Amino acid sequence: MAAPTTDCVSLTIAANIACSISIVLINKWLYTEYGFPNISLTCIHFVMTSLGLLICRKLNFFQPKSVPIMKMMPLALTFCGFVVFTNLSLETNSVGTYQIMKTMTTPCIMAIQSTYYDKSFSTKVKLTVIPITIGVTLNSIYDVKFNLLGVCFATAGVLVTSLYQVWVAEKQHEFQMNSMQLLYYQAPLSAAVLIVVIPFIEAPLFSFHGALGSYPRNVVMLVLMSGVIAFSVNLTIYWIIGNTSPVTYNMAGHLKFCVTVLLGVLVFSDPLSFLQVLGIATTLSGVIGYTHFKMAEQNIGPALQIAKHLPGSRLVQPFSRNLLGFVTIIFTQH
Repeated sequence: MAAPTTDCVSLTIAANIACSISIVLINKWLYTEYGFPNISLTCIHFVMTSLGLLICRKLNFFQPKSVPIMKMMPLALTFCGFVVFTNLSLETNSVGTYQIMKTMTTPCIMAIQSTYYDKSFSTKVKLTVIPITIGVTLNSIYDVKFNLLGVCFATAGVLVTSLYQVWVAEKQHEFQMNSMQLLYYQAPLSAAVLIVVIPFIEAPLFSFHGALGSYPRNVVMLVLMSGVIAFSVNLTIYWIIGNTSPVTYNMAGHLKFCVTVLLGVLVFSDPLSFLQVLGIATTLSGVIGYTHFKMAEQNIGPALQIAKHLPGSRLVQPFSRNLLGFVTIIFTQH
């Protein structure tokens, strides 16, 4: 199959950046301005993603693989946990704090892999944890909108996200599946779990603050748009990973990080002190350093270029498994 044109790559990256930023701002708007129930919105995202994947399957974007449902349940449960907690973090924190707290996923994954999977990291990679941690601490201390509950949600999100990403890498290897094949099972299972849970922890569906309450038409449109964008983020990430280099993907991620923080300040009037800016810059330098050192060590670039020329190697499985080990999804929001 012919390689995608430069224009096609540029448009897809631009679409991914726009979708990733839009979903953060739309979700934040729904939470703060209309009090839309958080977990119900997450469930809607899962349902929309499931429908989108069904369409992709019909269009032969990927072929599903048979896998025991029960073996997917731990992954589906952690998928629920990480999206729910990160959305709760977005609801209760400023956009900047929400975004920067997610960067702690990187050192958390390192700790899990070192402790339970006997994986070692070089000194250079370990040292990148220092600026990430210092930056997050600086931002939290000097955040005028500091919210203890929000920090608890963010911390829980980091822990569950880290566990989820480690398990995704393991399941991809175990089942020999790519990310879309995994998500094809995860999304409907996770939606089913939340449908069962929602009545016990949120307002009744048809009440004032319920998911099916009397919301203005523009809110309903925003909710549906949020679901479509959530799927679009996944789809464009999948395409970018399969058709570009790790450097391209990561540079897009760094740009999303910066623009999302900036728009959070402009749209929601989140105060941002000099020390917070310093903290964000320090964290970003640690994330960029971590990405650079890991890619240099694993030398993914040449291997990926060779793999692209091998028969049947167009799909993203080899790259996505490596990517999950050192990039994480800290710059995307489902």
